[in-house]
Amino acid sequence: MKKTIQHTEIKNDEFWMQRCLDLAYNGHGNVAPNPLVGCVIVLDNIIIGEGYHKQFGLEHAEVNAINSVKNVKLLTRSTLYVNLEPCNHQGKTPPCADLIIKSGIKKVVIGALDSNEVVNGTGAEKLRKAGVEVIVNVLESKCVALNKRFYTFHNKKRPFYILKWAESSDGFIYSTDHDQGISNEISNQKVHQIRSEEQAILIGKNTLITDNPSLNVRLVSGKNPLRIIVMSVINNDIKSQNIFSDNIATLIFNTSVSKIENHVEYIQYEEGELIKDLNENLYKRGVSSVLVEGGAITLNSFLTANNWDEAYTIVSKRSFGTGVLAPKTSTIPTSRFKVGQGKNEDTWCKFQNKTI
Repeated sequence: MKKTIQHTEIKNDEFWMQRCLDLAYNGHGNVAPNPLVGCVIVLDNIIIGEGYHKQFGLEHAEVNAINSVKNVKLLTRSTLYVNLEPCNHQGKTPPCADLIIKSGIKKVVIGALDSNEVVNGTGAEKLRKAGVEVIVNVLESKCVALNKRFYTFHNKKRPFYILKWAESSDGFIYSTDHDQGISNEISNQKVHQIRSEEQAILIGKNTLITDNPSLNVRLVSGKNPLRIIVMSVINNDIKSQNIFSDNIATLIFNTSVSKIENHVEYIQYEEGELIKDLNENLYKRGVSSVLVEGGAITLNSFLTANNWDEAYTIVSKRSFGTGVLAPKTSTIPTSRFKVGQGKNEDTWCKFQNKTI
């Protein structure tokens, strides 16, 4: 149920910025590679308009908020709050800074500046030059954290990488003696939720051959991610795999050929330069986040190169005894939570790469 804000409450800039963040999160999974943005317009301690960026290519948060105000004459006496600096360039939609100036709003409070080189302070500066009072960096750390994918993409010129694997209670990721899955049904559903929220999903050749995965979203409602397969040598037998039986866009990074066949694009990378070439190619394509679900070899390649940002390990109560050892990070979990109960309980551990 939507919370009704009583105007008897004491509210400051942080209060309204938190409302922007709450609104912004509603666009998660739908706006990439654009950022998550929420906007609130306040007059005399009361919200008179609000909105958020709902889908890539559609109106930005500021536009939706301004358009929601029933009496536009009130705008000249109002304050606009937004968690990310308003844009100052023509993209799929017109510059939000221009609309704010045209609306007559005289005060704008910004959570964090936009690191995208086509904005990067110019939106705030344009507002100031037009006579608008601008306050920046309100709840800045929260605002940056919400858009960690966006900031990583523009600051590091590569996608935000999330590693994910499931392991047995004794630390194995795979065992030929145990053909049942490791994680429980609830964990599997959560994995599909994560898939629906990221732009791409990546595995290696061994996972493709062994598991024959579809790499789509099935257990929840959501969009299918771009599929990325890494294999140094192309084997024609792979065409019998599930990824060739549908129309979901798929990239196969390999060392021998570049070509396009229907929904599958083969991309040649230089041997020994996989991570570098992968980062550069995906950045050029505008892919701002990748979920890496591969096996131990693929996962360890990202860990060894220190080319990752978050990791989820799903630790089952099942024990294997032998098998392929699960990857290990050099960091400690930032959080843990339980999924399921009894013998089917899984422990989810979340890691943050704080060394990059």
